[in-house]
Amino acid sequence: MNKLRVLSLSTLYPNDRTPNFGVFVERQMQAVVKRGGIDLVMVNPLGIPPFPLGLHPRYAALKDLPAEELRGGVQVLRPQFTLIPGIGARFNAGAEARAVLPLAHRLHEEAPFDLIDAQFFYPDGPAAVEIGKALRLPVSIKARGADIHHWGKDPATAKQVLAAGRAAQGLLAVAGGLADDMAALGMDRAKITLHRTGLDADLFRPYDRKMCRDQLDLPRGVPVLVTVGALIPRKGQKYVIEALALLPDAILLLVGTGADEAALKSMAERLGVADRVRFLGAIPHSELPIVLNAADVFVLPTASEGLANAWVEALACGTPVVTTPIPGAAELLTDPTWGKMVARDKLAIAIAVGQLLTERPEPETVCAAVAGYSWTANAGALVDHWRKLADA
Repeated sequence: MNKLRVLSLSTLYPNDRTPNFGVFVERQMQAVVKRGGIDLVMVNPLGIPPFPLGLHPRYAALKDLPAEELRGGVQVLRPQFTLIPGIGARFNAGAEARAVLPLAHRLHEEAPFDLIDAQFFYPDGPAAVEIGKALRLPVSIKARGADIHHWGKDPATAKQVLAAGRAAQGLLAVAGGLADDMAALGMDRAKITLHRTGLDADLFRPYDRKMCRDQLDLPRGVPVLVTVGALIPRKGQKYVIEALALLPDAILLLVGTGADEAALKSMAERLGVADRVRFLGAIPHSELPIVLNAADVFVLPTASEGLANAWVEALACGTPVVTTPIPGAAELLTDPTWGKMVARDKLAIAIAVGQLLTERPEPETVCAAVAGYSWTANAGALVDHWRKLADA
């Protein structure tokens, strides 16, 4: 079988400054390269604001990243484009395409590509479509959740998302419900392929809970809840803090950073639970299993997701999940021992957590929810999808 040459775009991809940024994309692409048969060029466009906004530490650190790097066997290229934080979203896809096109043309002349791939619907999707048209190549775009639920409905970007979805030769979605949402926007449901996330089962598995708690300096005899995700309104950490006030003695671990951190800390103080909420910040992905195994219940009252990697990783550690009844969760939590789906409401969350604390499902039972998940299977399905598009 001939080697397939693919140029993939992902504005979310880890680097030495932000090692958790899009780590699931990196794991996927490392698995793709490892399986062989694919000549992959990973393009990670970096959006940098103009002066003086570009002096902000968040962006200044990105400027110093190498323009080309080999990470875990994957060739990563980092062209830069100009973005205006907060108000310039409508221009990002075009700016990304303009930054990547000269590079894509040069690489295509050196060794022709067979396919252009985008790992997020916005801004990568419209940029990939423009590059695909310029090189006369088929395009694949993957939808993961917020890229459809937010950018697909935002007046500033919705038309670009829909146009890209209609122009691409193939589409991927991490959940059936997300594919339905894409079709509701006006995309062709028939060309959307379901592509689940992957999992490092050697890393995310049940550990000894007592040892994990000792490592995190947590008491052994009290309930521990954990929430993993950016500290933003969509993830719903405030509802977990409110529920904590109804769960005496329980401790909440919050993993992640974001704009809501100060407000969440203030809320915890106001509700009298600040001494039971631990803000762990951004922790290395390799250390996340320790936190997940230390907890009795994983809680994520999210407003929207495709198929959250955090759900899958928690279940793989044998930790049951409490989340909202959105399509991706309903597709995953098909056994009540694996978790509960409730409204974004403190009482409903507290009741669901209480039920799981009483039931205490065995970790091995909870693990069964994600028994078929692996990065090997994920990579195989992705490559099959790419080949079908390239051969069409």
